[in-house]
Amino acid sequence: MSRSTFPHESGPSRRRLLKTVGGLAAGLGAGGLGAALATPGTVQAAPAAFTHPGMLHNAGDINRAKVRVAAGDDPWLSGWNKLIANGRAQSTWTPRPLATVIRGGTGENYAQLYPDIAAAYQNALRWRIAGTEEHAACAANILNAWSSTLTSVTGNADRFLAAGIYGWQFANAAELMRDYAGFDLAAFQQMMVDVFYPLNNQFLTGHNDACITNYWANWDLCTMASVLAIGILTDDAAKYDQAVTYFKSGAGNGSIAHAVPFLYTDSDGYALGQWQESGRDQGHTMMGMGQMGAICEMAWNQGEDLYSYDGRRFMKAAQYVAKYNLGNDVPYTTYRWGTGQSCAPSEQTVISAASRGQVRPVWAQLHFHYNRRLYLDDKYISAMYHSIAPEGGGGDYGTTSGGYDQLGFGTLMYAK
Repeated sequence: MSRSTFPHESGPSRRRLLKTVGGLAAGLGAGGLGAALATPGTVQAAPAAFTHPGMLHNAGDINRAKVRVAAGDDPWLSGWNKLIANGRAQSTWTPRPLATVIRGGTGENYAQLYPDIAAAYQNALRWRIAGTEEHAACAANILNAWSSTLTSVTGNADRFLAAGIYGWQFANAAELMRDYAGFDLAAFQQMMVDVFYPLNNQFLTGHNDACITNYWANWDLCTMASVLAIGILTDDAAKYDQAVTYFKSGAGNGSIAHAVPFLYTDSDGYALGQWQESGRDQGHTMMGMGQMGAICEMAWNQGEDLYSYDGRRFMKAAQYVAKYNLGNDVPYTTYRWGTGQSCAPSEQTVISAASRGQVRPVWAQLHFHYNRRLYLDDKYISAMYHSIAPEGGGGDYGTTSGGYDQLGFGTLMYAK
């Protein structure tokens, strides 16, 4: 196949793919396919009926992992072994819920939250794949403990990061547990709506009273991901549409055209897209692959193909980021933006080598989507994935919050 371009028509369409997944397609509903503009600036993208589970993992993903692990097949078995070796995936995990989570400023305590979210997610995966009751009970206990205790997320501007990152991750753990009798879904949904969504909405609509370009793409992306996940968790079409609309046309740096401001074609004919944070450092740049990837996968499982939106602009960015972090040269255009409240001008003239090659579990999802679902040549994404596989999750990439920015375990859940 040609490597030079990735046009809209190459590869199977989202609609055609849905028709090949058996009963899953029927659950998605026609309402999620082919977004249309109802009023200026508002995308009507929500499905007529939400699919559950339908965030990072659908029923087919879970069943495939279950069957392949039971059969002892790789790479699923290697991904499974990575999961069960993780200290947060043990059914003995004890949650430490807080009434107030603080990120940024005096009294920071958010380091109590993100390991608990990772533990809930990892135990939920073990229950879903192996059917082990003790892991279901552990995941439910963690989620119930937090929903019955947490009343606020605060701190300096970083409170918006906490509400975004931990919002979408929390919702994903809950989505896996939503049918478990010991899980209080209603209480958890209420916590997400009362504690996380107001901060998400405040940031997307006001950006902490700063210049619209002041905050890096990841701030918008984690916030969008949280709004999207809360919309799915609570079957709220308005919230779902809010996130999809912002992805497509939002004013901040997380919307697709702002997150990928410059496009190129390299000497081998591969389409590339410069990422908004490339001049900052590579750790946050790869974090962006995980945050935007989460948005695209959650929307995909509800029938909306953001992966391919705007000529597969996100794929071009992922190829660019992967190519550079594999040690290759990429083009770079001076990036200029406004900072603070007054939009004071700033610029980055070269791509940053800081944290170049950092390992983050964000590549399996992208590789198996573009290469195995759509049969596209994803040379650099593929090489990046295979260089770090099998992917782990929270706890496998350091003890600080950056090691928990992704839920991970893509080899186990996305390999095809």
